[in-house]
Amino acid sequence: MSASSSTASSFETIIGLEVHAQLKTGSKMFCGCRVEFGAPPNTLVCPVCLGLPGALPVTNSNAIALALRAALALGCAVHTRSVFARKNYFYHDLPKGFQITQYDQPLATDGSLALVSEVGGEAVSVRIRRLHLEEDAGKSLHDRFPGLTAVDLNRAGIPLIEIVSEPDLRSPALARAYVTRLKQTLEYLEVSDGNMEEGSLRVDANVSVRPRGSRDLGTKSEVKNMNSFSQLEKALTYVAAQHVKLTEAGSVVEHQTMLWDPARGEARPMREKEDIHDYRYFPEPDLPTLVVSEAEIERTRRGLPELPWQKEERFVHEYGLPGYDAEVLSATRPLADFFEAVAGAAADPKTVSNWVMGEVMAACNEGGVGIAELGLEPGALAELIGLVGSGTLSNNLGKQVLRKMIETGKAPEQIIDEDDLSKVSDVGQIEAWVAAVIEDNPKEVERYRRGEEKLLSFFIGQVMQKSKGRADPARLREVLLGAINRDWGG
Repeated sequence: MSASSSTASSFETIIGLEVHAQLKTGSKMFCGCRVEFGAPPNTLVCPVCLGLPGALPVTNSNAIALALRAALALGCAVHTRSVFARKNYFYHDLPKGFQITQYDQPLATDGSLALVSEVGGEAVSVRIRRLHLEEDAGKSLHDRFPGLTAVDLNRAGIPLIEIVSEPDLRSPALARAYVTRLKQTLEYLEVSDGNMEEGSLRVDANVSVRPRGSRDLGTKSEVKNMNSFSQLEKALTYVAAQHVKLTEAGSVVEHQTMLWDPARGEARPMREKEDIHDYRYFPEPDLPTLVVSEAEIERTRRGLPELPWQKEERFVHEYGLPGYDAEVLSATRPLADFFEAVAGAAADPKTVSNWVMGEVMAACNEGGVGIAELGLEPGALAELIGLVGSGTLSNNLGKQVLRKMIETGKAPEQIIDEDDLSKVSDVGQIEAWVAAVIEDNPKEVERYRRGEEKLLSFFIGQVMQKSKGRADPARLREVLLGAINRDWGG
């Protein structure tokens, strides 16, 4: 271990995250303006979200319902009474000069999210301090006009939930795992689409370091502008290393907000970190106390879907899948639903798992689409798996048929008939293919007979190519060995 890595290991990284998730509503938090990504700048605005004099906010009930689902799924205590507040600060993309959020009386507190640590695979429970509702600010555009900053206020007023964790994360990798699991949970709940590229999920991180064994928290930096899992991990690693370097040199770590620059791979100071009193919070005078009844809380709790970790556990017990398979297949609700639909119509869930995790997900990745957009019917895939299992198709032919099913939407039997793709087990036909290959490759036959047995796979490949993949692999091997050794004494 190098001296620098040894020194770094004597420090512990402390990370707390503030995740802002855009709620899947059709309109904004306090007005009727439409929510739409990519609309022409400043076209989805009104006097309310612009904060014009005399305009009064009205709370979006759908946003409250979605926030309630998220809070209960994360095990939070939901408060029947919560209060909206004004958070005052001045920035060009905040037209009102304040943001309506929740401060000392949030919607929910004291939740948790369980993870598996990257160190030893241990279970880790990350405490969630609070979950509250708020509105988004506008968006600053720094690349539209050289030397100028443009402002698009379409995003101003879009409903968000902010989920604040306790400083329980001890590595950038674990922070990445936390955000990944949180995003997955919100998508399962259909609370947020979690699209980080479009800004639907944004993460601010508070990072500090301390000597191992110390219980005191060091001075923290807040890091902004992390719009992907990989950039989150890189930014936290960078800032933690900077804190260690400053601490070792005896310098003071400043309490500041930093902006992550993914192009340069570095964080730079943005401004001094504000303290709570800088925001001059006070209750929003134009909104009443938010009241959520116990009956509504219980009704929402009963309506929660099966959550990712619950689905993983059920896949292991109900279908007998390995833990890895269960984790992969439950990554998204559409993928999990697709697997279950196929497994319900096929004989062996593990075989279904292999096909879905292998060929089907490869097709999704190649096309850049999700399982729902692939256009593959679960029943058709179950039929194909059955044809391969019964020996009608070889595994390789099955893969070819699957690709044609995705391309054309046709049933497997139709593709087999049209392309004459059924597996050939007829000995006479296989002997003819083998004879042709032996005749075409006399030098390779002689080398094989002299002991280069690895050439057997070459001959098998040649026959498969000649048969267009239709030769029965087991029968082919038997016929080939007999023919290549005939009249030779092998």
